Amino acid sequence: MIESVLIVGGGIGGMSAALALARQGVAVELIDSDPHWRAYGAGISVTGISLRAFDDLGVLDEIRELGFIGAGIRLRDPTGNLIFEAPVAPDAPLVQRGGGIMRGVLHDILATRVRAGGIQVNLGVEAVGYDDGADGVSVRFSDGRQSRYDLVVAADGIYSRTRAALFPEVPPPQFTGQGCWRIVAPRPQGVDRTEIYTGGPVKLGINPVSATHVYLFILEHVPDNPWYEPDQQLPHVSKLLEPFGGDVPAIRAGLGSESLVSYRPLEWLLLPAPWHRGRIVLIGDAAHATTPHMASGAGMAAEDGLVLAEEIVRSVDVESALQAFTARRFERARMVVENSVRIGDMEMAGGNQMDANRMLGDTMQRLAAPY
Repeated sequence: MIESVLIVGGGIGGMSAALALARQGVAVELIDSDPHWRAYGAGISVTGISLRAFDDLGVLDEIRELGFIGAGIRLRDPTGNLIFEAPVAPDAPLVQRGGGIMRGVLHDILATRVRAGGIQVNLGVEAVGYDDGADGVSVRFSDGRQSRYDLVVAADGIYSRTRAALFPEVPPPQFTGQGCWRIVAPRPQGVDRTEIYTGGPVKLGINPVSATHVYLFILEHVPDNPWYEPDQQLPHVSKLLEPFGGDVPAIRAGLGSESLVSYRPLEWLLLPAPWHRGRIVLIGDAAHATTPHMASGAGMAAEDGLVLAEEIVRSVDVESALQAFTARRFERARMVVENSVRIGDMEMAGGNQMDANRMLGDTMQRLAAPY
């Protein structure tokens, strides 16, 4: 029986696992190496599977209030002319909807619930050593403390130190050849769903993240994986937006020194099964880091936390629980990671965006099945 759990990493996956385990009566401690427990980045998209998972975690009302939930999608050509608009059923179930939210806002929603849920939170602390035994894991911390837990959940991201220690044979995250820019801007009138501009020199999307703001995402083919200094980022983004029409010129004109711009090279990783060694298990980006083409990284991480808690409650021992967890999650994660990378490959090769959209639609339909 698992009575105490340490969660390493206070991102979406770690906090989701903490909430799901705590409501099952497990004593949970969560650590994060950042003493300020910050969320980095701009806005993120949330698909139907993300909304379903956040509903199951009990935070959907806050996301609805502080973010954006809608339905449907518009495709536009580079000049802004409408190519295609998906019909929106007014009674569409949650899993067929989508939206967006500022990453920091989502972080605060989850962190508030974690603190209110009686979960012990220790910040500015790292796990520096594990002694994994038959009846528990003794963990050494960077502050000199040592404690014992029935289970350790590593949710320490794409560059997981825990993964590197437990699975040294696994290659590091792989660069795809694309980079992703995200820019927050005031929400143009009439933008009530995700809009994708296709056929231009880069892939461009606009997604509402609140009643007042949107974020733009730009996928750029950068095979040399360049580094952009902070003072280079805004001029580069402005140049990338220059060929586009529609609402883009007004957004571009409003960019300035106070604009929130973030960039990251797109990388992926899929840890082979099993995702555990002994009593230490990996979840979220530590096990299955994906590119944003399915907009499902947050939802997959939240689902991991929910499924892990379910299997811990229903299984007779730790090994059975962790085997069942990976069995439920692996193929679903593989589909998201591999199909996301395939769509990126299509985009970099100049393929038909409609083919990519069909792959996206088929994958999302399959993900709508229960997790």
